[in-house]
Amino acid sequence: MRDLAPRLPSSPGFWRSPLRGPWFTSVLGLVLLAGITVLFVTGLLSYAAYNPGLSPVNDKTPDKGILGFYLFAWPTGPTWLYRLTQGVHVTLGLTLIPVLLAKLWSVVPRLFTLPPARSVAHALERISLLLLVGGALFEFATGVLNIQLDYLFPGSFYPLHFYGAWVFFAAFVAHAVLKTPKALRNLRAMRAERGADTGGARGADTGGARGEEADDLVSPRPAPPTVSRRGALWFVGGGSLLMFATNAGRSFDGPLRATAVLSPHGGPEPGNGPNGFQINKTAAHVGIDPAETRDDAWRLVVTGRAGTLRLSRADLLAMEQHSAALPIACVEGWSTSDQWWRGVRLRDLAARAGFEEDPPDVFVESLQRSGAFRSGALRANQVADPRALLALSVNGEALSPDHGYPARIIVPAAPGVLNTKWVARMTFGDLG
Repeated sequence: MRDLAPRLPSSPGFWRSPLRGPWFTSVLGLVLLAGITVLFVTGLLSYAAYNPGLSPVNDKTPDKGILGFYLFAWPTGPTWLYRLTQGVHVTLGLTLIPVLLAKLWSVVPRLFTLPPARSVAHALERISLLLLVGGALFEFATGVLNIQLDYLFPGSFYPLHFYGAWVFFAAFVAHAVLKTPKALRNLRAMRAERGADTGGARGADTGGARGEEADDLVSPRPAPPTVSRRGALWFVGGGSLLMFATNAGRSFDGPLRATAVLSPHGGPEPGNGPNGFQINKTAAHVGIDPAETRDDAWRLVVTGRAGTLRLSRADLLAMEQHSAALPIACVEGWSTSDQWWRGVRLRDLAARAGFEEDPPDVFVESLQRSGAFRSGALRANQVADPRALLALSVNGEALSPDHGYPARIIVPAAPGVLNTKWVARMTFGDLG
């Protein structure tokens, strides 16, 4: 039986890597402590940017209850706000994947510890560990699938990722409160040991540190080291750098986008000319019938206090035209640089609908027949912003079908899905 015992994952002798130990785990844990905190905050900001309290159509988590305590009216400036927060959220999440995997590898012996629970306190710690590991894998997996536009999970991405984030972060905070002081002590102890004598550096590098003898991650019969712990950290850091270099470029136009080889919206721009910048879905993909968008057939229906108006594209072009340089940024983390949009201000359309003084909220519907955001709502502050347009052209040329011809919404700092394309109807009024 002595020969078989080390072959079981529950046996300390089963895990023989000399890299495991408090120093290696503590370094990875502190990196994740900072990185996941930023991920959670930027994720909350992304959710707020949808203005979910404005209208049921914007709210993909209607049963959130107290989890929506922090929501606020998303501002329209600076214009690059959502581009920054969501770009950081997605790019940082991808960059942290090697760190997360290394961290899980470093503590995997603890997942097989027997007995499963030695006391009530130990049982609670094991449950929190299960929620932490399961939550981390779930959040990162659904996030990556969403970025790749592979919706393999059951249900909508929005509630799954939102509620999963709260469960994961609650377990993460509990774990951080318990483990961060120990991690800092481990790093201080290793630093002090290296300062006391040069032999201590060998422990930090290869796994033979005297200060690690009592830790349950240190193998009682370690295998011969093939790489130092610092070398392993450099390897993990190199993986993170590779993830950053092969994904971050989708937040830019031009040559940098071609470096985003692991992102669906990396590579060359889709076409040339004024309309040759990134899109998410084409007109054909969402089933837009070209016959509906012909100038003699299409009418914009505007409803408000003054009744209902039906405006042709020629009517809209006859109104006062305004221009704004605005980017498009999407929840998948990709964005464009500023494009030069021209069209009718939303506040002017609100005035035509009977709201001359204080523009209200607006509910916008598309010719698109289906999809999570075939319609969307904008807050009064977004309607009132002079840069918020019903765009008719971009970069000096009429919108292409894929960019929303005959008319589309463009609002500063709003998520891309709220910049509705192929607009068919706008209803002004209080939606809060």
